[in-house]
Order: sequence, then C-alpha cells, then structure tokens
Amino acid sequence: MTEKRLEDLETKLAFLEDLIQKLDDALGSQQKQFLEMQHKMGLLVEQVRMVEKSIPDEPEPPPPHY
Repeated sequence: MTEKRLEDLETKLAFLEDLIQKLDDALGSQQKQFLEMQHKMGLLVEQVRMVEKSIPDEPEPPPPHY
C-alpha cells in the first residue's frame, strides 16, 4: 500500500469517526426531545380524559322556546 493511499484511508477514517459522533449526538438529542414530547402527550391525554368525564352523557334538552 502506498503512502498516499494510506494517508487517504486515514483521512476518510477520521472523517467517518467524526460523522458517527455527530450522528450519535443528534440521535441522543432527538431521543431526549421524543421522550419530552411523549411525556407531554401523556399529560394532554389525561387532560382530555378529565374533560370528557365532566361532559354529561345525556344530550342537553332543547330550550323551552324551541
């Protein structure tokens, strides 16, 4: 293997290692955001359930003038 070819391979390896680290960092950040959104979604679902429980099952009777 020539010196130039070895140097090119080392350069590519360094680039790929850096790229992998950046992708790993981005994935970690996205996972954190996903978990936060999942938690917020759970809170919203619970709020909707509470609102649904407060709504009467029977329809409201029409007003007297109707």
